[in-house]
Amino acid sequence: MNEPPEAADVPAVDEREPATTIRVFLALAPPDDAKDELARALRPAYEAYPRLRWNRIEDWHITLAFLGEVPVTTIPVLMPPLADLAARRRPLRLALRGGGHFDERVLWSGIEGDVEGLHGLATDVRTLVGTCGVLLPDRPLRPHLTLARSRRGDHSAVAEVAAGLAAFSGRAWEAERLHLVGSNIGRGPGTIRYRDIEAWSFGHGT
Repeated sequence: MNEPPEAADVPAVDEREPATTIRVFLALAPPDDAKDELARALRPAYEAYPRLRWNRIEDWHITLAFLGEVPVTTIPVLMPPLADLAARRRPLRLALRGGGHFDERVLWSGIEGDVEGLHGLATDVRTLVGTCGVLLPDRPLRPHLTLARSRRGDHSAVAEVAAGLAAFSGRAWEAERLHLVGSNIGRGPGTIRYRDIEAWSFGHGT
């Protein structure tokens, strides 16, 4: 079959240039049973507020450093020093607790436990990333786990769900790995997806 003239110059999908940048961040992830515990507490909210843009449970994470869009060539530079950093750190004992929101737009669960250690880890991660040539905005860490986002013009649900989570207190768990995560945000329509580029187990500290 002959192609119409306007289609003849369009490359096939497998002939297109690969992406030269990738959107990444560094994070910790709660274990499955801790996430399941919070998901059970959220079940009434899932049913009552189906229009919220709920994050997938498998994507729940605690961001330590958001690098944004970086050249793909940066990733191999970051990986060895991040592996070394993880090996020098002890696992952090944390728990999910309560709920809150940012400007009635972003729903989150709070973090308790070794929060001082969490801040220290985030500082070390951000310093390391900077030495590898990735400039980060100077923003304080606000430890949280993002659960959902409101849709445009409909913000009341986020505050209501946050109030319902106020009494939630999850079990303690150990964050045992440092995750380098990539996302497909900004690469087309559809749900945001996250994937581990690499993850490193924490060691026993110094």
